Amino acid sequence: MTALLQVHALGKWFGGLSVFDDVSFDLEEDTALGLIGPNGAGKSTLAACISGFMRPDAGTVNFAGVSTSTMSPDRLCRAGLVRMFQHPHLLLRESAFENVLVGTHSLGRARRVGALYRSRRIRTEECRLAAAAWDAMVQVGCEGLASMPAAALTAGQQRLVAVARALACRPRLVILDEPAAGLNETETERLTEALLVVKASGISLLIIEHDLELVMAVSDRMIVLAEGSLIADGPPDVVRASPRVVETYVGGSLR
Repeated sequence: MTALLQVHALGKWFGGLSVFDDVSFDLEEDTALGLIGPNGAGKSTLAACISGFMRPDAGTVNFAGVSTSTMSPDRLCRAGLVRMFQHPHLLLRESAFENVLVGTHSLGRARRVGALYRSRRIRTEECRLAAAAWDAMVQVGCEGLASMPAAALTAGQQRLVAVARALACRPRLVILDEPAAGLNETETERLTEALLVVKASGISLLIIEHDLELVMAVSDRMIVLAEGSLIADGPPDVVRASPRVVETYVGGSLR
């Protein structure tokens, strides 16, 4: 069975500086993969190369059996691969629901003329997209925030809304870049619960995160990027106990 995401011998350089080289891994359907590593290891750059925001200098990325080498982030989103950034980038003056509704853009099929005259087809589509946005909010348990302006939400609530926005386009794979950054313990626990629900729904996840408790709780498998190379790949407990990972990642015990 072909993996949903296949990364083979990927490399990226900035001038003469190698960010990472010869990075290879697969991500199966209905799987959560955790990616950890020290600061500066190239994790976010790797996510950018996978999701079309950067072009790798070597290697290949296949998503759902198709090469992504010439695909823009927008095309990848329509194909089912969505990337979430560390900052939620919400429209602060708009409501939480309106922010999630933005995520349905890839599902829309309306043409400009039809939208201008608000035909029956357009009104039907608007209802369909609104239902998709609402379903995404329900999925992560933030529907109670729907009418609140994004500016009034806490950091944890904003992150849940951002997750719902990513789900609103009905992806097959979501890449999350440090989703717990800046959250307190309670907010991180709530985010963890939401990601477990998302995973249970059949959506695959690639989670880049420093919070090991979140990664351990959600991931089926973990990989470790350090000094431009993958140094570990396996079940979370095995990876966490690896002496090389402990030494490279924190220089001490991973607790």
